[in-house]
Amino acid sequence: MADDDENVRRAVGGLLLSHSGWEICGEAADGREAVAKARELKPEVVVLDISLPRLNGLDVTRRILRDNPQPRVLILTITESEQEVEQVLKAGARGLVLKSDVTKDLAAAVEALSNNRTFFKSQVGETVFARFLAGNCGSTRVNRLTTLTAREREIVQLLVQGQSTKEVAATLGLSAKTAETHRSNLMRKLGLRGLSELVLYAERNKIMPAGGLSTGSKLPSGSSDEAWPTRASTKRKGLS
Repeated sequence: MADDDENVRRAVGGLLLSHSGWEICGEAADGREAVAKARELKPEVVVLDISLPRLNGLDVTRRILRDNPQPRVLILTITESEQEVEQVLKAGARGLVLKSDVTKDLAAAVEALSNNRTFFKSQVGETVFARFLAGNCGSTRVNRLTTLTAREREIVQLLVQGQSTKEVAATLGLSAKTAETHRSNLMRKLGLRGLSELVLYAERNKIMPAGGLSTGSKLPSGSSDEAWPTRASTKRKGLS
């Protein structure tokens, strides 16, 4: 189970532990920790917040399933659009639950995944899932997202969360020149001209939580890519 909000982890954990025969083998507060815990503990079901820091829930899903295709991944989110359901399915997750519906839907969702079924309960989820099975799922925006490599998606998330290119290099264990090359390549791929456009792209494609930059962060003016904020904050997602 992974969520950056300890209160959410406690609430979700309580719901899971109330079910006879279930146990929580590990918890994580960010995406990288979630990947490491899944690799070490090999859980049957993984419950992930879609907006995890350091590595978002969709990329965590991809990495977990790349290492081991056996775990079934359930995504928790505060919104549910057709685009988001498409991305959840393309990442390889088996189900999606709105955080506002966790109390009534979480146990049923985990039960479904434990029995090798999917869980997309809402009308939006069911519609997109049916289209996905029929092979008709996809949009320009989603396909554009998948043109980024896993490393480039990591760099997008770190940049929009406020890290400089040098800080990104340190976080990922890269040279500053390599990090700058990745940044330039992804901006060219996406046809973006500056951080403000990158932030909008990341929010729309769920690479970062909505509202990603703090109100104190300063965006670059015009189309220039010169000014990168030194700090950004993300909104914590709680149960409603």
